Amino acid sequence: MTFRFCPQCATELQWIELPEDGGPKTRLRCPACDFTHWNNPTPVLAAVVECVDREGQVLLARNAAWPMPFYGLITGFMEAAETPEEGIRREVLEETSLEALGCTLIGVYDFQKKNQVIIAYHVPARGEVKLSPELVDYTLTSPEQLECWPAGTGYALADWLQSRGITPRWMPPRT
Repeated sequence: MTFRFCPQCATELQWIELPEDGGPKTRLRCPACDFTHWNNPTPVLAAVVECVDREGQVLLARNAAWPMPFYGLITGFMEAAETPEEGIRREVLEETSLEALGCTLIGVYDFQKKNQVIIAYHVPARGEVKLSPELVDYTLTSPEQLECWPAGTGYALADWLQSRGITPRWMPPRT
């Protein structure tokens, strides 16, 4: 998110260079009250949902807002006053109605295109899939048949597959 006006005093922000710990840095700053818009990355949670009651198939979902028929991991924003583990369990329940049986960190990934840091987990789960309104479809795929995408959560999926002794297969590049 880019601010145009200071949230403290409503003065228009300007690109101002000031010394910081790592040296001079130009950021959006308020010339009136010294507010700085840090523009730090947003933490996003992601889950490789393994359906233990469906022969270990992995659930991939399609978001209603996505312009093309792409299926990805269950993701969501971390809420205030929750741990990442609590957050991903909540997201899996809210978006799929599945009960998370555990939660193991896969890794942390940068997604600079969206100014996000992705915290990815393996979440074994069970239950009847009922999608939230933000998701329009899902697919269940055996781990050996999954294809990874070369961005964000696709790298987390590849790392999870490798941890299971499966060589990741990658989607062909889009033209």
